[in-house]
Amino acid sequence: MFCYQCEQNMGFRCFSQMGVCGKDERTAIMQDILLYAVQGLSFYSLHLKAAGQDTALYDAFVTDALFTTVTNVNFDADNIKDLYKKCIELRNEAALLAVNKTGLKNETNKIPDYTQIPYIENEDALNNVWKEVSIPNRRMRHGNIVTGLQELVLYGIKGMSAYLKHASIFAYDNDEIMFYVHKTISNIRSIMDSGLLLDEALRTGAMNLKAMELLDKAHTENFGHPEPVRLRTTPVKGKAILVSGHDLKDLYELLKQTEGKGINVYTHGEMLPAHGYPELAKFSHLVGNYGGAWQEQHSDFMNFPGAILMTTNCIQYPLDNYSGRMFTCGLVRWPGIKHIENRDFSEIIDSALNSSGFEYDYPEQFTTTGFARNAVLSRTEEIINLVKSGDLKHFFLIGGCDGARPGRNYYTEMALNAPKDTVVMTLACGKYRFNKHEFGKIGNLQRFMDIGQCNDAYSAVKIASALADEFGTDINSLPLTIVLSWYEQKAVAILLSLLHLGIKNIRLGPSFPAFIEPEVLQILIEKYNLMFNRSVEEDLDAAIHTV
Repeated sequence: MFCYQCEQNMGFRCFSQMGVCGKDERTAIMQDILLYAVQGLSFYSLHLKAAGQDTALYDAFVTDALFTTVTNVNFDADNIKDLYKKCIELRNEAALLAVNKTGLKNETNKIPDYTQIPYIENEDALNNVWKEVSIPNRRMRHGNIVTGLQELVLYGIKGMSAYLKHASIFAYDNDEIMFYVHKTISNIRSIMDSGLLLDEALRTGAMNLKAMELLDKAHTENFGHPEPVRLRTTPVKGKAILVSGHDLKDLYELLKQTEGKGINVYTHGEMLPAHGYPELAKFSHLVGNYGGAWQEQHSDFMNFPGAILMTTNCIQYPLDNYSGRMFTCGLVRWPGIKHIENRDFSEIIDSALNSSGFEYDYPEQFTTTGFARNAVLSRTEEIINLVKSGDLKHFFLIGGCDGARPGRNYYTEMALNAPKDTVVMTLACGKYRFNKHEFGKIGNLQRFMDIGQCNDAYSAVKIASALADEFGTDINSLPLTIVLSWYEQKAVAILLSLLHLGIKNIRLGPSFPAFIEPEVLQILIEKYNLMFNRSVEEDLDAAIHTV
């Protein structure tokens, strides 16, 4: 297999029969074939959408298919093959509609090869198709730079598709974004100019910002604006369900179905920020958060004496030991793990009731969350006064994905060693490296602010923009240092959004994505001063004394 779409691999590329994440060769091939087939469906969807035709069915499938190929979402090769088959059926349907409705029949010489792939049952024959369309083959034909930039755009769109999917669950959709997705997916591999590809990457960042805004609207209009909350991180006595992932709708439905059943519900991973939403926090049996950083996740799940629900990509360990008490829902699928359909959580409830649960209350420990844009900006005057008085000298945004590659402790040390007259903001699952520590206050202002999930980068941007306006400057001139950890495609999408906004001086680690070739990296360094992590001491000194 060949894969370099995420950071968690050996030698920055996976060449073996199985990736470090647990994805095997057949799954990797089927994901690439699905993506190739999606290009054809997007080609016809683009023509239909441009002609004013309803493409909601195709929009939804393309979004789901792209999200399916994001790291750690779906390792069920049989299911991905079924999606490939369904994609061909939808593409043929869309092609017929396009010929009848848009005049595409007069442009047959412009119909690309990828619209012609049939459904191929025989996997030896399918593997031969993969060899022709694979990244190694494209690298040989088009070079590393062009191929890497094409993948940069595709990975940004994959990450964006996750946010589009989560928003669509609440019936929040956006035709402008989907038009861009179809257009870019169907055209990107025909662009061979590195300058044009970099421009496209920034456009992807702009669209991802709109996708995060859409998801923010879906969350806040359904669950209220997050409010700062202190929540427990140690278990209490009783039956228990652990919910890991990103999908707040899944958590909400589970909370409704478990109400009054004597089951405590815990969040894990990117679900922790759910506690800040008023409509979720009102459930008294949402008792706290359980679990820590990435390297601790396996023991978190092994030691959890209840049922576990995985709603999106948050784990990459072999799951054999969890059969019978772990469940997936939505797009998440792993071989051997029970998949729940239509948010009927009766099986996971039964599993929790039949499990031992926690036998006693553990010693209390706490963390905080809920510092989204409304919560922070409601204290703008206080923040400005602290800055003007000199009591608050600097802001650090230390966030992003967690992972196992050596170097992740950098983020813990950066947060804990930030001077006492600075504020540490965070988002995404990287916070688990340091969010249980006490950071204290500056005046009445909390020094540690958990803004939320990775998609809440939108909130971080709104906070930074508002503060820049108040100080009569731009984001790059604020006393702000952005330190990001990358892992998978949502992180790529967020980085592209920040670059689209013209934000410079971002530190990125623990290593740069393998698909960004040295020549491309040099362009990003020269244009945006994108930087590698160095030592914590050097980077803290540079942040405090050069901004």
